Amino acid sequence: MRNLTTGALIAGSTMLSPFAAYAQTEVQFWHAFTGRLGELVAAQVEQFNAGQDDFIVVGSHKGNYSETLNAGIAAFRAGEQPQILMVFEVGTATMMSAEGAVRSVTEVMEASGADFDPDAYISSVNGYYTNTDGEMLSLPFNASTPVLWVNRNAFEAAGVDPDTDLSTWQNVGEVLGQLQDGGSTCPLTTAWQSWIHLENFSAYHDVPFATQDNGFAGVDTELAFNGPAQVAHISAMGEWAQDGKFFYAGRRNEGGANFRAGECALFTESSAGYAGIKAEAAFDFDVRPLPYWDGVGNSPQNTIIGGASLWVMEGHEAAEYEGAAQFLAFLSSSDVQSKWHQDTGYLPITTAAADATRAAGFYDENLGTEVAVIQMTMNEPTANSKGLRLGSFDQIRGIIDEELEAVWVGDKDAQTALDSAVERGNVLLRRFEQAN
Repeated sequence: MRNLTTGALIAGSTMLSPFAAYAQTEVQFWHAFTGRLGELVAAQVEQFNAGQDDFIVVGSHKGNYSETLNAGIAAFRAGEQPQILMVFEVGTATMMSAEGAVRSVTEVMEASGADFDPDAYISSVNGYYTNTDGEMLSLPFNASTPVLWVNRNAFEAAGVDPDTDLSTWQNVGEVLGQLQDGGSTCPLTTAWQSWIHLENFSAYHDVPFATQDNGFAGVDTELAFNGPAQVAHISAMGEWAQDGKFFYAGRRNEGGANFRAGECALFTESSAGYAGIKAEAAFDFDVRPLPYWDGVGNSPQNTIIGGASLWVMEGHEAAEYEGAAQFLAFLSSSDVQSKWHQDTGYLPITTAAADATRAAGFYDENLGTEVAVIQMTMNEPTANSKGLRLGSFDQIRGIIDEELEAVWVGDKDAQTALDSAVERGNVLLRRFEQAN
């Protein structure tokens, strides 16, 4: 057990002062947050540490999502793993397959006697991190879903009504032309193109992204995002890119800087973009639901989550697991979750936190901030809209990014690019299946 002793040593002696405080059990928490989100996480850690005397949580930034996952894996192999590790949603299958590396949140919480009720968590959020036996494997923490951000000033400058209906991609396509005709040089940009325009697109239209219930039913899954619905959407976006209506800025969230600077009229991004946009945007903005293609699949079904969850690592002592459980219970509490949701735009992970936010009038005072919650809970998730649980998915996303970029510059048509991404991605799935 790693302990931090707060008492001072008597000068010139190794004996502890009779006034020395007892040792606090240390809990290491590795995360991927910097900037405003890093500040908010640090505040949560500080609040927990100040609220009790038995444990001290030490938060450490370990790089972006991929780097944090890799740091956790490397640390486990070296026997230096933290008690709590933040892992983004596409690393879920990897963590599940890491036999002997993780301990389920259900087991940790029940063993400690901490306040824990799985039914208190929003089903469309915790279902992503729950196995077929109903055991919660990790704690959903920073769960987000994609929405449409609207720069109202850019609409007005282009002579387009900012209150126009943008609920369908059919309507968005017409508006993009109007914005361009009105002088906009960036009618639309996006972040996280695979997550929004293939993964969430598939769920929102209730069409499969992969077989075997998107990987939830077994590792012998194959990719299926080269179907008619996905091909038609990527084809339309490819045409918008060629016409200058869609500006591609990068694979992660590079487009966020363009939108926050006021350069782009529309932006498909995580609901968690709220913190940065609210802090930096010098223009009026709206939050709208993610558009859907009217008449395609069972749209609108529900979108799926992104972000990350907190995994408890094996190899620690009982007191450290007790500390981890108490910290996770703290993060799940209604007041902490409500503030986190309101400050960041991440989804409230519990129904109580959403209800408390609504009761406080936050949604009425900040119109659009409830969009993500409604979008996630509007329908009971289906096999196609529960989420994705695919091995090697971080690498598969890289393949998807590469193929989509070929569409945006006109080197490939949508069908050819998605067929190639499926074929190349399936090779990685077979390797993952053989290894697990």
